[in-house]
Amino acid sequence: MTQKAPGKAHRKGITLMELSERFPTEESAVEWFEAVVWGDQRTCGHCDSTDTYEIKSGKPMPYRCRECKRYFSVKTGTVMAGSPLSVRKWVYAIYLDVTSLKGVSSMKLHRDIGVCQKTAWFMQQRLREAFSGLVPEGEMVGPIEVDETYIGGKERNKHASKRQNLGRGPVGKAAIVGARDRETGQVVARVVPNTQAATLQGFVEERRIPNAPVYTDGATAYDGLANREAVSHSVGEYVRGEAHTNGMESFWAMLKRGYHGTYHRMSFKHLQRYVAEFAGRHNIREMDTIDQMIHVAAAMVGRRLMYRDLVAGERGVAT
Repeated sequence: MTQKAPGKAHRKGITLMELSERFPTEESAVEWFEAVVWGDQRTCGHCDSTDTYEIKSGKPMPYRCRECKRYFSVKTGTVMAGSPLSVRKWVYAIYLDVTSLKGVSSMKLHRDIGVCQKTAWFMQQRLREAFSGLVPEGEMVGPIEVDETYIGGKERNKHASKRQNLGRGPVGKAAIVGARDRETGQVVARVVPNTQAATLQGFVEERRIPNAPVYTDGATAYDGLANREAVSHSVGEYVRGEAHTNGMESFWAMLKRGYHGTYHRMSFKHLQRYVAEFAGRHNIREMDTIDQMIHVAAAMVGRRLMYRDLVAGERGVAT
């Protein structure tokens, strides 16, 4: 019997055994990726030309473009570009990412697919680039739930040299604002420098069609927004008619479960990538597992992340 996804009985899941049967070889994984990325028309990953031909020996790459004269593979022009790893390993990593609601740490991934932890971490950061492509960029029709949260360790748990000692509350934490479109269920979330009115209201106006209804909590930073209703959590009010932010708060709860239960730490430098991963996974949660994998694979096209850019100015590697 096919395994169902957690809490989504209508979805068709894929077990690990079924995954291994679908992708028993590297060739099967490459064929699947080529079908997702190219469809019926092979395209050069360098110049987008369709005037290409196959290299019988497969060396240095399986295809060559007649237009730009360069060799390419299905990895070219995607987040996999330059990766020496097999496409099959990438398929398994995608599967683990879409089926793990709280995310997959690099320590787990390196054990599951047989790569070193540093490589697994880089793979995950590249896949987060793809997940960011699953977050809508256009305006939301609404109604829209808007809420903010904070991510980061407690000041008292930090080494004395790293404490900011500025009081209680969100000191030393990163602020994130998010919006959920009730019409589509899609979520957008962004790390922001502060939670001042200009920042939060600017985010809302950027994400909604003009005058779309907005529901927030009682934070004064939202005061003045047109067509806004608020619930006052400070006095125990969480729902009033259609006014609530429960959907957005559920998203924050999942993000924080991932933070505490899977990653334990998210560096501020890479936090937006983690947020995009959770938002992207949320936005395809209703799909069958294979369709989720297809969406992630398709979103890998046109994105590139260099390791030297990823770790510039850093010391050590996160999970």
